[in-house]
Amino acid sequence: MEYPDLSTLPVELQEAVTANGSLNVFRMLMHSPALAPGVLTLGDAILRRNALPDPLRELAIVRVGRVCGAAYEVHHHERIALLVGLGQEALTAAATGSAGQLTGPEAAVLAATDRLLARHTLDDAERGELLAFLTINQLADLVITVGFYQLICGFLNTFEVAVESQAPQ
Repeated sequence: MEYPDLSTLPVELQEAVTANGSLNVFRMLMHSPALAPGVLTLGDAILRRNALPDPLRELAIVRVGRVCGAAYEVHHHERIALLVGLGQEALTAAATGSAGQLTGPEAAVLAATDRLLARHTLDDAERGELLAFLTINQLADLVITVGFYQLICGFLNTFEVAVESQAPQ
């Protein structure tokens, strides 16, 4: 799928792409100029104002990317995960779905992410397990994070968004 001609977009959308590093996901998102600003705003909030600790947020995001087969998402968020202190063993778990060497909270977030992707809900026991170490705000942000990145992965896969080093500019 070709990237849209950004020069045909309103200036504020051109600036939004530039402000976000001109990453391919943001460029391709401009095929939906009416929805793109809202998607960008929500994505920014999930990354900058999320109540979840950064390593748990990134564990969930990388797991969504792996389950959805979104190489672009995995590529970018594995890098972010390492920067925010998520260990290599957690990234391996995100790739395989096996909790192995994870901490209790990491294992619970990994399992909850899989449950949300498969069933789109958590039952009372699953919520209780998470609420043993998360606040309600953090649980809500986890659910929103998983849902948002499932949407983004569907977009990335449908539009065949490639990692910047692999894509025609």
